[in-house]
Amino acid sequence: MHALEAAAFAAEDSTQDFAGALLAGLHAQPKRVPCKFLYDAEGSALFERICELPEYYPTRTEMALLKEHAAEFARYMGPDVELIEFGAGSGRKASMLLDALEQPRLYMPIDISPDAVAAAAGTVWHAFPRLKVVPVEADYTGPLALEPQRGQRRVGFFPGSTIGNFPPDEALAFLRRLAELLRGGGLLIGVDLVKDPALLHAAYNDAAGVTAAFNRNLLARANRELEADFLLDRFAHYAFYQPVARRVEMHLVSLVQQQVHVCGQAISFAAGETLHTEDSYKYSVLGFHSLAAQAGFLPRATRVDPEHRFSLHWLEVPA
Repeated sequence: MHALEAAAFAAEDSTQDFAGALLAGLHAQPKRVPCKFLYDAEGSALFERICELPEYYPTRTEMALLKEHAAEFARYMGPDVELIEFGAGSGRKASMLLDALEQPRLYMPIDISPDAVAAAAGTVWHAFPRLKVVPVEADYTGPLALEPQRGQRRVGFFPGSTIGNFPPDEALAFLRRLAELLRGGGLLIGVDLVKDPALLHAAYNDAAGVTAAFNRNLLARANRELEADFLLDRFAHYAFYQPVARRVEMHLVSLVQQQVHVCGQAISFAAGETLHTEDSYKYSVLGFHSLAAQAGFLPRATRVDPEHRFSLHWLEVPA
């Protein structure tokens, strides 16, 4: 009998959550929607394609850092740990870390997307068939009620620079929740760094148009799930770096004056009006250390690639 277990955590109705968030955001000024709703099954698949693009440096840079430093980070984590991954991806990064850990006891991927959770859990279980794998379909950005620890040290894994999707105040609140959840253990986290705006522009405006398709999929998802009538060719993908705020902003720009319907409600767009779909904040190493310390973590080890594009941080939490 293999160790892959069904999660004992009931996720909220994602379609209902999406409907409420999208309608609230469309009635707001300016219009916006939380970026977590970009990641339905189709969105998650498109994001995996983005990670393979030549312009998109974060994934390959983080993978290279993990390959070089996984053993070092595993020594900091110690033996017999429970590894919790926040925001499950393909499972490849977690597998690299698990391979370096000494007798890990459990792997728990947590994600709002059931497809992402299943993919990560399946990848890890096939690589480590004796490891207990507990997939959890849940919104990890909110409060999490996990089973009490049973003697093992609990450590978190938050790769992919996803912390950049949170505004600074929300990033601080999120890290504080993780510090409480991981008390006595720690967190390995990937953080994208401030760099040449041209590199950032290329990463979010790839020549193949995959990021544009990923962005527009939000509207396609609304059409599929919420009886919406967005015409995708009337919206343009627009992403740019805002240097004062140190963030990349991603928008969908209405190309014409138009009216759309979502859940039976009429929504008007002026020509040039945008729906703000994602932010991606960039940090300096010292700036992120300050944020982590405010949240209750102790920065213990940081590794940066030679071109200073990306960073991995091991943060500990006192018991």
